Amino acid sequence: MANFDTYFLMKENDAIEYAKAKVPQKNWDEATMECKEIGDGNLNYVFKVKDAKGNSVIVKQAGIELRISKDMKIDTDRNRVESEILLLYGKLAPGLVPEIYDYDTVMCACCMEDLSDHEVMRGAMIEHNIFPKFADQISTYMARVLMGTTDVVMDHQEKKKLQKKFITPDLCDITEQLVYTEPYNDERGRNNVYAPNAEFVKEKLYDDEELHLEVAKLKMDFMTRAQSLIHGDLHTGSIFINEDSTIVFDPEFCMYGPMGYDIGNVIANMIFAWCNGDVAGADEFCKWAESVIKDVVNMTMEKMDQYYDEHVTDTMCKSKGFKEWYMKSILADTSAVTGLELIRRTVGMANVKDITSIADEKARTRAERICITAAIDFIKNRSEKKCGNCFLNTLKDAVEAVDAQ
Repeated sequence: MANFDTYFLMKENDAIEYAKAKVPQKNWDEATMECKEIGDGNLNYVFKVKDAKGNSVIVKQAGIELRISKDMKIDTDRNRVESEILLLYGKLAPGLVPEIYDYDTVMCACCMEDLSDHEVMRGAMIEHNIFPKFADQISTYMARVLMGTTDVVMDHQEKKKLQKKFITPDLCDITEQLVYTEPYNDERGRNNVYAPNAEFVKEKLYDDEELHLEVAKLKMDFMTRAQSLIHGDLHTGSIFINEDSTIVFDPEFCMYGPMGYDIGNVIANMIFAWCNGDVAGADEFCKWAESVIKDVVNMTMEKMDQYYDEHVTDTMCKSKGFKEWYMKSILADTSAVTGLELIRRTVGMANVKDITSIADEKARTRAERICITAAIDFIKNRSEKKCGNCFLNTLKDAVEAVDAQ
């Protein structure tokens, strides 16, 4: 029996013993305990341990290499970062992240709340399920967590300590490569470009020097502007959901960066969901997705504006006109990242099932072109996106442009 004092990659039987050792408060029925590895992401191993009495826990362990590429080695300290981040987020936005029971820097693993009464949002939306409370809940999460960890609100010294504490250079490098570099040049030959769109991608992405300039500006901004403690990978695969509840998880890419990065990720992934629903003729779902695109922008900005007024501590940030300038910069960043995420998930190394599961070649080709066309507008014209309607209209304009080709 392992005593877990030296790191090794656990199997299902190991995870059972680990749960017994690390979460004894569950009062496990040891005779009926069972485990299944349920991870479907690129980085980690995720085990669900349960017993016949109804006790359950999720054990998440960081591997030393990506599951999609053994050539990509990453620091296992990301598990500590993730666990401590969730504890902090739980204070800022209670009920909107999972409860952490224990985390372990030796095994690079944590034990957290089992959310089996929820489902991963991406899969639910591919089934075209509708969640009326999502826009309100995710906007509350983003407003509290993002604005609550800025220099506007926090003691500056405490914020700098968090900035130092929550950084994983290996994961930052992945973002810098997969989001801000490779989709525009395929310099490492890792892009996944759908063959019918190869020439379209070359023309619109690889050969557009004006686009490259804008993305270069955004890349440097991402690397140097420590605005807020962002999740760093806030897509619909990092959200558990049911009709009543939204739970954000998997913040291992968390770092200090532009807060629009998280907001833009949410919007882009709603556009992917819209594209999937559009192909399927799921009109009601698409109408809901359109409302979410608009409402997430408007609600998040409104709640941030209120949070700012209620919690601002920095004297200079109370200067007349500063808040308005600050909020406009967040909207511009949100637009830019919406575009970056749309592009990298369409042509980059890590695609999304919303698009790749579209079986009809013509329909998928069209969906990808809509995403890329909208993305370029979101990036190049980011300062023009003033409200939720602007974001929705960008999608609609892209649909019209692609269909007119």
